[in-house]
Amino acid sequence: MKFCPNCESRMKPRIEENILICPKCGFTEAKNEIKSVPMIDQSGASLKIVESEKGPSALPTTGIDCPKCGNNLAFWWMLQTRSADEATTQFYRCTQCSHTWRNYA
Repeated sequence: MKFCPNCESRMKPRIEENILICPKCGFTEAKNEIKSVPMIDQSGASLKIVESEKGPSALPTTGIDCPKCGNNLAFWWMLQTRSADEATTQFYRCTQCSHTWRNYA
């Protein structure tokens, strides 16, 4: 995230033009490497949690029983899936069978 040096508003990327632009004062800055990381894949059905060579193994693990295979180790992460005044949703992915499930806190 980058802020405008003139008015301190948050700069918005324009990926196609490879620039950052301030929506308030119009200041622009060339950006050599603006990278677009889509949160939703082409089908719109899944959320990309980790973008790395390590994949999900970069996520923390916890001891919890998988409802599908009974394995007792899973990767976990949290997302704010509902309004900000409600609790986050905790997701788990089994380290053995890759089954994913959620727990509403």
